Amino acid sequence: MSKYQIAVVVGSLRQDSFNRKLATAIAKFAPAEFSFTHLQIGDLPIYNQDQDGSQPEPVKRLKSEVMAAQGLLFVTPEYNRSIPGALKNALDHGSRPYGQNAWGGKPAGVLGVSLGAAGTALAQQHLRNILAYLDVPTLGQPEAFIQVKDGLFDANGDIGEGSRKFLQGWMDKYIVWIKKHAA
Repeated sequence: MSKYQIAVVVGSLRQDSFNRKLATAIAKFAPAEFSFTHLQIGDLPIYNQDQDGSQPEPVKRLKSEVMAAQGLLFVTPEYNRSIPGALKNALDHGSRPYGQNAWGGKPAGVLGVSLGAAGTALAQQHLRNILAYLDVPTLGQPEAFIQVKDGLFDANGDIGEGSRKFLQGWMDKYIVWIKKHAA
């Protein structure tokens, strides 16, 4: 078993999502002591405070998986200059009811890829604001606002040659961050 279990939250529900591809590809840059598990968020009901006393099974599963992890990796697209509703819904479920925040204290990294030239800069900033409130220590530098261009992914779905050095550098900093802050 890996020493560091990382819970990966991809903000996009689309099966062939660029962000899902990025999350899978960048995990290959981590050392063997790290393992990455993609969390399912598409089956979560819309958050409703009336359910706090009796959370649905998908919510219990999400919270259990988050609590079992030593770190978090958020990889999100940008929808209308913010994070997708599915990601916000997962964050709300994981932090509720008040006083039972599964995200709290888990170190995290934030990435995103988009067709736009600014990558996912605004979505990442909004996500960082939410994570700060949820007491999630988040890697600040380097930021990674990635634009989808030919060659970002190779034919195997791995990171292409032109982006490999930058993203390996990001992962190296993330690994140090997780090791420093993991409980």
